[in-house]
Amino acid sequence: MNLRVLGIDPGTAILGFGLVSYDGYDYECLEHGVIRTPAGIPLSDRLLMIHEQLTALMDRLRPDHVGVEELFFSRNAKTALVVGHARGVVLLSVRQQGLPLFEYTPMQVKQALVGYGGADKTQIQDFMTMLLRLDETPRPDDAADALAVAICHCNSYRLNELAGMTRSTT
Repeated sequence: MNLRVLGIDPGTAILGFGLVSYDGYDYECLEHGVIRTPAGIPLSDRLLMIHEQLTALMDRLRPDHVGVEELFFSRNAKTALVVGHARGVVLLSVRQQGLPLFEYTPMQVKQALVGYGGADKTQIQDFMTMLLRLDETPRPDDAADALAVAICHCNSYRLNELAGMTRSTT
């Protein structure tokens, strides 16, 4: 098994991505980064930019699976709604590419990486950096979060494969 997983941390201003290769035992970070959209332009234009850049990214990286972080409830409903729009564009873009799509809550990501759903961001980033044998934690946080989603999917997929229960949300 050699699985290429693209993890995505949705956002409107900054969307994090991370591509991880997993052979069933070891992980390798192949690429990580962010897609940025400029402030001050209409939301519809920002969403179009996300769609176009994410589509080009998937064409170039050629992932086997895509893992996307689900929204967590925010104190600011307007922020949650705007991020929800970006997340919808991500889901649409992935499905247009015909790729298997898997969704994970922030708690599932934390549990898959460190075994504790209440872990803080620093614990997750330190463990992920060690697991991927990186010299430093990826920056910005959105890219690190996306790599964590990709690792979460690798772990979940492997366990479900062993149990004969592999399925995507497609």
